[in-house]
Amino acid sequence: MTAKKTVKPKESNPKTDDIVVIGPKSNAAASKEVPRSLAGSFPVVGIGASAGGLSAFESFFSGMPKDRNPDMAFILVQHLSPDHKSILDEIIGRYTRMKVFEVTEGMVVKPNCAYIIPPNRDMALVGGKLHLLEPASPHGQRLPIDFFFHSLAQELQDQSIGVILSGTGSDGTKGLREIKEAGGMTIAQKIGSAEYDGMPKSAIDLGIIDYELLPNEMANQIISYVSKSLTIRQKSEAEHLDKNETALKKIFALVRAKTGHDFSKYKVNTIYRRIERRLVVHQIESMDDYIKFLQQTPAEIEALFRDLLIGVTKFFRDPEVFDAIKERVIPAIFANKSGDDSVRIWIPGCSTGEEAYSIAIIIKEYIEKVKADYIIQIFATDIDSQAIAIARAGLYLPNIRSDISTERLSRFFTFLPERGAYQIKKSIRDMLIFSEQSVIKDPPFSKMDLISCRNLLIYLNVNLQKKVIAMFHYALSPKGMLVLGTSETVGEFDSIFEPIDSKLKIYQRKEDLLMSKRLSINSLTDTPILREVNATPRISGKLPFASKISLNEIVEKGILQVLEPVGVLVSEIGDILYLYGRSGLYLEPTPGEIGIPNILKMAREGLVAELTIALNNARKTKEIINQPRLKVKTNGHFTLVNLTVKPIDPKLFGESEKPIYLVILGKALDPEVGIIEELISKSKTKPTGKADIEELKREIIVKEEYLKNANEELETSNEDLKSANEEMQSVNEELQSTNEELETSKEELQSVNEELATVNAEMENKISDLSQINNDMNNLLAGTNIATVFVNHQLNVTRFTPTATRLINLIASDVGRPLSHVVSNLIGYSNLASDIQEVLDTLVPIELQVQATDTRWYVMRIQPYRTIENVIEGAVVTFVDITNIKNAEESLAFSEAAYRRLFETAKEGILIIDPETGKIMDANPFLIELLGFTQDQLINKTIWDIGEFKDIAASRDKFLLLQQNDHIKYDDLPLVTADGRKIEVEFNNNLYKVGSRSIIHCHIRDITGKKKTQEALKQSEKLK
Repeated sequence: MTAKKTVKPKESNPKTDDIVVIGPKSNAAASKEVPRSLAGSFPVVGIGASAGGLSAFESFFSGMPKDRNPDMAFILVQHLSPDHKSILDEIIGRYTRMKVFEVTEGMVVKPNCAYIIPPNRDMALVGGKLHLLEPASPHGQRLPIDFFFHSLAQELQDQSIGVILSGTGSDGTKGLREIKEAGGMTIAQKIGSAEYDGMPKSAIDLGIIDYELLPNEMANQIISYVSKSLTIRQKSEAEHLDKNETALKKIFALVRAKTGHDFSKYKVNTIYRRIERRLVVHQIESMDDYIKFLQQTPAEIEALFRDLLIGVTKFFRDPEVFDAIKERVIPAIFANKSGDDSVRIWIPGCSTGEEAYSIAIIIKEYIEKVKADYIIQIFATDIDSQAIAIARAGLYLPNIRSDISTERLSRFFTFLPERGAYQIKKSIRDMLIFSEQSVIKDPPFSKMDLISCRNLLIYLNVNLQKKVIAMFHYALSPKGMLVLGTSETVGEFDSIFEPIDSKLKIYQRKEDLLMSKRLSINSLTDTPILREVNATPRISGKLPFASKISLNEIVEKGILQVLEPVGVLVSEIGDILYLYGRSGLYLEPTPGEIGIPNILKMAREGLVAELTIALNNARKTKEIINQPRLKVKTNGHFTLVNLTVKPIDPKLFGESEKPIYLVILGKALDPEVGIIEELISKSKTKPTGKADIEELKREIIVKEEYLKNANEELETSNEDLKSANEEMQSVNEELQSTNEELETSKEELQSVNEELATVNAEMENKISDLSQINNDMNNLLAGTNIATVFVNHQLNVTRFTPTATRLINLIASDVGRPLSHVVSNLIGYSNLASDIQEVLDTLVPIELQVQATDTRWYVMRIQPYRTIENVIEGAVVTFVDITNIKNAEESLAFSEAAYRRLFETAKEGILIIDPETGKIMDANPFLIELLGFTQDQLINKTIWDIGEFKDIAASRDKFLLLQQNDHIKYDDLPLVTADGRKIEVEFNNNLYKVGSRSIIHCHIRDITGKKKTQEALKQSEKLK
């Protein structure tokens, strides 16, 4: 058997304490120290948006101060189409003086710059650089804002700032929660101002938003927050510790009075950092002022309480832990259960229920697999009433898709379109009971088969951790399982918990009869905990079951009363399991925190070394070890003590356990005085000088043996160190050899580098000139918006403009390929290659009108490509878009045809007259037939030269008046036809202007019949 080492609780880390917050379900990663390459230099603002985000971005940057730099970086994450080239960087550049970049892989983040995510990429901030990743989720299910905010919170913690603008869905909510959990600031756009309020509303409803603002108000608020937060934190750190402790006690009292929950036993650093954050949010510079603010603003007490509880949780968080629960814990729990037995599980600190439902899903899958019915009782508790309400409803945002497999999502959840959320199915919901409960002050559950309490203990101080662990031992049934967070441990209670998986922190309750006798329920601040029972048997002077005491009992009683032996049952490392008799003469408690008492720590002076040796020898030899007449210091003098260590067979306790030892301590009798005299007189005889010498020799022998054991351990350690040193020496020699080789290579490279530097300087000048020319050429070709393709004598493509890709399916890799290998988008034209060859052969340009598959029309011109030296090196094909011209021609032709038909079929006379000359430009058939003149008699004649028209247009003044008024009407005008008939007409003149041209439409209607009818009516009226 080997000695069992005591596992000490993990030391609290100041950096860790600074970045975590109070909450039962904080992300385990938040409790670990992460790289903070940007921390302390400048803050980073992450801005997420989706639909309607463009105008919000513009408003945000328009609201930034124009007279100074913000001294922070802004990183924009927007939902973009994967195949769409974003121009957001160009748009944002119009509204800010900062430099704006579209992110490329590994781009370093600098202050006073804005960075924009490129399309079809996820982005993370790691080590001060932006890294781009291929999206892991399919298009439409990606959550790039959550992905980036997660990395921002981990990288910068309290210097991270998250902003959510317009957008649908819930992307960003989960990430904002992590930013707030890390101590950063969160902002959401006011719902009424967002074009799409889904994303801001999701974050606001969750209660994680510090400020709700209009986009143009956000920049000033952020700058104010950052500038004052440093001052407030420096002032808070400068305050005297005692004053802070007093202020904390007052805050605890206010929170306890309002909510009923006491945070005084939580870690001070984490509590203080969260309170400090509230000071920064409200721009309050001292703790005393904040206490007054709490007293005057009861709503702030509730807000502080929520901040203390904020935590990050998700379904199947830490998948390897849930795999272990599924494969090892759940089968072990059900192994000894029958169908009628109940399985009881407790999940304290369940937050919003994700972990509780995850365990329920695993159990449901196991039950279906084994095809058995069990009574399942899962108790999920938390002190946060809002979190419990969310858990009871079982409604979760769509971003849970990233945490749950598709198969589980379809089996155990129902998507509610009207709510835009997933709801847990009733078969899982009915397995759980959610309730408000505090593990600190409320009674625990009992007879639990499994307790899953992950990442709660890290927020409690050491004393409270011990009490909670002891309480869990009480609450578990025999062989019950305990699952803790990956950064938590049972600490010094490893004697009552057997590790199942030390890495994943899965433990099993030990069955120890001695421990069961030693532990019972006590109360500390109204919290059920386990306490020590110092069970010292008392011998009564009366025996209720006997009328006469035997001589054997009289002897045993006398010996116990005179010698007063002390018996202690200990583990192999000295932890006290059971104590018999009054031990104060040999043992005394050590100052400081008291956990499981250890006999080696409590042994008085003169007993420690011998007791250590005796335990080691008993463990090695499995025999009784006696150490007589030890000189132990008690109350200012020394007492001779006999020490005996006896191994105890663990099978006596019903099952195989680790070794247990009985330590017997008793006063030694002086050999010169008989035992009877000693029993009667209890006399003390001073040792002679010879006895003192013998005693000193014996002590020297004991010390030598103790030192021998210590020396053996040191030699073993030295051997290990020597072996490690030899290995390191070997590695060092290899590294030295490698370094020498690298040094030689470095010299050779340095020489080559000097030669290349000279060549490079010459090339740079040429490259600069070529680059300028190339830029001019590219801008010229792109600016003309004319599709152009250059080919050489072999008809291979040498260059093309971006516009050309609409007509010919060219890509960058097509340069150098034959043009005939590329498919064109031209309709009814397939002679491009042959026509180019004809131009190269004849040097005669070709011009054609061609139509593309998108129905647009182009003028295609093929011309020889001439160099400056007038050498033909290929051909140039250009396509000029004439779609608008073609459309105009078609429209004009259609309009002309429609007008001509109307003109020729009209049932009234129409004359088209030039307003400048008065000449008749056209006359319709109806008018010609009405007047009886031929078309030749009318066309190109002035209107006042034809028949009776002289009376209505005797001068040009009439036409000048018409051009001013646009319309002249004559109700009755007599006209004489070609055959001499006199008719009366209604004459309407209308002036029409089209561009720089004008025409007069004369509409002539025969009203002779109408006039006769009117005259007849008048005559009839006169006769009457």
